[in-house]
Amino acid sequence: MAPTWLEFAGPWALAEALAATVAGDLRAAIDARARATLVLSGGTTPRRFLEALSRQTLAWHAVDVTLADERWVAPDQERSNERLLRDTLLRGDAATARFVPLYREDFASPDAALDTIAEDLATLPAPFDAVVLGMGADGHCASLFPDGDLTQAALRADATARVLAIRAPSAGEPRITLTLPALAATRAMYLHIEGTSKREVLTRALAEAAPAAPIARVLAAAAATPEIFYCP
Repeated sequence: MAPTWLEFAGPWALAEALAATVAGDLRAAIDARARATLVLSGGTTPRRFLEALSRQTLAWHAVDVTLADERWVAPDQERSNERLLRDTLLRGDAATARFVPLYREDFASPDAALDTIAEDLATLPAPFDAVVLGMGADGHCASLFPDGDLTQAALRADATARVLAIRAPSAGEPRITLTLPALAATRAMYLHIEGTSKREVLTRALAEAAPAAPIARVLAAAAATPEIFYCP
């Protein structure tokens, strides 16, 4: 399914609109099934959106939150995606949401923690109610880097694992990432990008007859029509 594009004048307008849209998905899920599951991304771009989402009024105690990926660093480190969520989203009423982390301090490596993380993710209902992705300048999303050692395995539509450990020269730390089948199994998928250079990267990736960029492959596999929230 071809994604739909929504363009906004600036990052704050985008953040407020995306927050209202995702909150609407969560409310609908809670009304229909008593709980909602939300998958979020880290990095620098989503900070405004996460702050805006934390101000949305909904039954946060009925929301399960997890990450699309995580750097293998402790949650008190600046590069931790968990820290980003705790600093921006999981505050006030939103602090009552149930957070399922991907980093586990009891394990020395993401590989050693895979079984435990997979067991915890299995407690989340499938499909997810909303997945919000970002995109790097190289076309990666989550930690599905083009140069990742297991990226091609994680991008297989028939992959049986919902989560994998990934290492890539461009990534820095080892990572934990959800795989394509896990990300794609969602009732709503959003891509949040800012800047003309990222729009050009995404437009080229989506135009390929046989998409190679991880973001294009994930969007193409999504169970719901992806919506792209963009501002210059």
